[in-house]
Amino acid sequence: MEPLLQVALDFVDLPRALKVAREAVAAGVDILEAGTPLIKSCGLQAVRALRQQFPGTKIVADMKIMDTGRLEAEIAFKSGADIVVVVAAASDATIREAVEASRNYGGQVMVDLMEESARLERALSVAALGVHYLGVHIPIDQQMTGKISFAFLREVVSNVSLPVAVAGGLNSENVVEAVKNGASILIVGGAITKATGVASSVASIKQAITSGIPVKTPLYWRAGLEKVREVLTMVSTANISDALHRRGWLQDINPVVPGVKMVGQAVTVRTYPGDWAKPVQAVEFSQPGQVIVIDAGGLPPAVWGELATHSCVTRKLSGVVINGAIRDVEEIRKMNFPAFARIITPQAGEPKGLGEINIPVRIGNQEIFPGDWLVGDNDGVVVISQQNVVEVANRAADVLEKENRLRQEIKDGGTLSSITELLKWEKPR
Repeated sequence: MEPLLQVALDFVDLPRALKVAREAVAAGVDILEAGTPLIKSCGLQAVRALRQQFPGTKIVADMKIMDTGRLEAEIAFKSGADIVVVVAAASDATIREAVEASRNYGGQVMVDLMEESARLERALSVAALGVHYLGVHIPIDQQMTGKISFAFLREVVSNVSLPVAVAGGLNSENVVEAVKNGASILIVGGAITKATGVASSVASIKQAITSGIPVKTPLYWRAGLEKVREVLTMVSTANISDALHRRGWLQDINPVVPGVKMVGQAVTVRTYPGDWAKPVQAVEFSQPGQVIVIDAGGLPPAVWGELATHSCVTRKLSGVVINGAIRDVEEIRKMNFPAFARIITPQAGEPKGLGEINIPVRIGNQEIFPGDWLVGDNDGVVVISQQNVVEVANRAADVLEKENRLRQEIKDGGTLSSITELLKWEKPR
């Protein structure tokens, strides 16, 4: 039997969830899930609305029940859910109570094996409690580290007789692996709910499921370290700033060459205003793809110009960031080389040889270490710690994908305020 496709409606606004649900069902999605964020935001009215609009479609209430199993399962079933989700970390008593409620209301129970509960022994003990499905769940926060594996799915499927669902970072490429590893239900979130064309995304995923051949997708995948540069090239500095919770911006560092993108790891330089000896020497310490970051105290004269830029182009560096002054801007723009600086001036300094290379520097309130990642575009420059770059890059991709969906909804006639229900989220006064 071909696996079923379930869409996780992990919205916080019911109208947006219903819009995607309509498009998804029309495109052939088998199961609708009222995601945990939607239930927490809108209550079980979300389940009621889904049941009313889609009377013939199976509906999951992802309650993530942890306690009071009978009560919480009952209210979900009464609201129209066919399947209610309990977390595997709940007690056996809680799971049994949810199963009892399912018998009373003709529903079913899925147990979500997540994080610490994702162990085979727990899967086996839960399966013996009378539940109807097991769910192998790769949490969103784990996906952002680029660690998506179907090994545990394969282990569970090999040892239990229940249908097993899998969720977490599925798209039209990796869904094939999920099927090969035995998933009976494929729970897809962002690859459908953030798509500008829901129908085409559903079609691509179903094609991959049916054919067993991955369908390449430019979005909705999460990178490991080896693909960080690719992701950072795709996203904007604004996306990255949002992913960093509005941090990471290098204040007053502006693009000298408009319309070019800079991505690379830092080679840092500390020098004195006008002393261009160490900045020029840093080119020789740099490898292709790196970015030279110069702290010259934020003051003129210039520590960088046309000839230094020519050296960078020859060595295939990715850019230069200067907390200080730059000159020869017209020639640098002709080279189309990514340069960002605080000050433009015609005046150069003298090469006195003071300062250091590859030591921590500070620009504004941001400390930059050798090897940290710099991304620059027309909005400015952001810095990402090399220790967190995989997670930040993936979260920035998530921001981009969500904005793509919002942009499409605005094109369809909405406004940003109405779509996101801003008034609903204002703090009480």
